[in-house]
Amino acid sequence: MERSSSMSVEVMTRWFGVYAVENGRIIVSRPFPSDQGALLERWALRREGRVLPEEDALVRELHAQGKKEVLSRDRRLATLGVSSAFGHLPEIALPSSGGFSREMGRGLLLEQARLDLALSWDPSVHLEEAVRALGDLDETLNLVGERIMSWWGRERPEEAAGETGPRAAAEALRAPASDRHSGGGAETGPDLAPGPALHAARAGLAELWLKAEEVRKALERSVETEAPARFPNISALLGPLLTAKLLSQAGGLGRLARMPASTIQVLGAERAFFEHLRGRGPPPRHGLLFLHPSVHTAPRAQRGKIARALAGKVAIAARRDLGGAAPLPGLSEAFERRLSEIRKMGKSRPKGPGRGPRPEGRPKPDGP
Repeated sequence: MERSSSMSVEVMTRWFGVYAVENGRIIVSRPFPSDQGALLERWALRREGRVLPEEDALVRELHAQGKKEVLSRDRRLATLGVSSAFGHLPEIALPSSGGFSREMGRGLLLEQARLDLALSWDPSVHLEEAVRALGDLDETLNLVGERIMSWWGRERPEEAAGETGPRAAAEALRAPASDRHSGGGAETGPDLAPGPALHAARAGLAELWLKAEEVRKALERSVETEAPARFPNISALLGPLLTAKLLSQAGGLGRLARMPASTIQVLGAERAFFEHLRGRGPPPRHGLLFLHPSVHTAPRAQRGKIARALAGKVAIAARRDLGGAAPLPGLSEAFERRLSEIRKMGKSRPKGPGRGPRPEGRPKPDGP
């Protein structure tokens, strides 16, 4: 139900000022300063849930005039003793004089968006892009490498039989035509080499693979250099490459720092997790953390516990890196202690039912 009476006054805050409206007309106004910096400062205060100086002054003036019921649709003003207003907004055209215009409001919105983008900048963006570039290059190298090896093997099977890997094929195919022995004539058999134009194109394909591999190695070296410098706590636990992959999967350091350990544990296993939600499989025990040596070298029964312990330490490390804290040496030691405990528990536990000695006085179960 709408609360209104002849004595009620509603306070409205717009980007250019604060107004008190009674019976469809403005009775008190407090316009904001017209410079951009002051307006942006007031926008920031409103987004933080704080009361503006003009709002406080206007409400005080209304109370001094004896207005018993001051309403507002903005819950920030409740601290000033203002009641909540409900229902439809009153039909009134609020003024925008005093140097305010639509163009000015549009410029303020653009400037606020620019400031928000600057504040939301995450330095892990470059590592994310580097990791994704590594994945793209891996796919490219695999596809082009398979084609090069197939092409080389069909032309010179006797050479390809003694070599393995696309690098040998690429180095052989980029060699000049004069350096490759060719057939021809009744004694040597048919010429197996392609024509000059096709050979040049094939050599360019081989050069592309070699160049892509070189770029991939450079990217990997850059990640190994940058990750420990920017994210020392996480890198100390996971290593540079796994750190970069985890940050890329999480969507940045800020999002990783807000995640609980249970979410970090299964990052990278989203498909298996949703299959589990559909009832088509067991819950995943680990995601990208499986790449950590302590997880993928552990027995299958211990991997989930180790991944959970590691995820808990990663959550702490991410929050420290987000705050710019120095590396915490005790974090790795704490994980190593927990790892030792899990391994000892696995060794002391019987491997299967009935393997340990049967307690005395306990009857053997019936049945097969």
